[in-house]
Amino acid sequence: MQVAVLATGGKDSTLALHRVLKMGCTVKYLVSMVPVREDSWMFHYPNMHLMDLFADAVGIPLVKGETFGDKEAEVEDLKHLIAKLDVEGLVSGAIASNYQKMRIEQICKQLNLRCLSPLWGENPAKILEEILNLKFEVIVAGVYAYGFSRDWLGRKIDDAAVKALVELNKRFGVSLVGEGGEYETLVVDAPFFRKKLKIVDAETVWKGQSGYFIVKKAMLEEKPM
Repeated sequence: MQVAVLATGGKDSTLALHRVLKMGCTVKYLVSMVPVREDSWMFHYPNMHLMDLFADAVGIPLVKGETFGDKEAEVEDLKHLIAKLDVEGLVSGAIASNYQKMRIEQICKQLNLRCLSPLWGENPAKILEEILNLKFEVIVAGVYAYGFSRDWLGRKIDDAAVKALVELNKRFGVSLVGEGGEYETLVVDAPFFRKKLKIVDAETVWKGQSGYFIVKKAMLEEKPM
């Protein structure tokens, strides 16, 4: 099946991409919606300017659209973008967000596409375990929930970080995978990447109880054969 994958550069969409590649799907496009405002209902915000590099690292063409982030208008913006593509299915990294899944399913129904959500309903702890086992290199790009501190920004998701997330989940109800928007991530390398994303310059922006890890300069780095 020829598909497009909704891609943010984050861990969930990247794991979904990995899964459909393993299933034997032909991924013709990565599709990224770039929100103009920080508080988009549907779409990832931090470091979306890196998606061209991300697509080059993965080796799959990127199709980008821009949205102002209005609640229903941004769904239409995505539909107009997807409608131009010659694919049979659309893939998302949704895990537990009914809001996200229902709107993507609506788009697929209107465009007569198969809707693939390979992570849907899975145990969040198992997803983090899989990401570690697959040796995805993931950093935290944004935090938005009570319990997180500034030192999470740019932090690598490793065994220690997962244990800390489990503790935040127990104390504050933070989703282990950030499905409620509690945190966002950036994948800089994975086994199926052709090149690695190397961060050259970055800064943290902290606003009271939330913040971003903004990559100001990045480059692609060759991987050992």
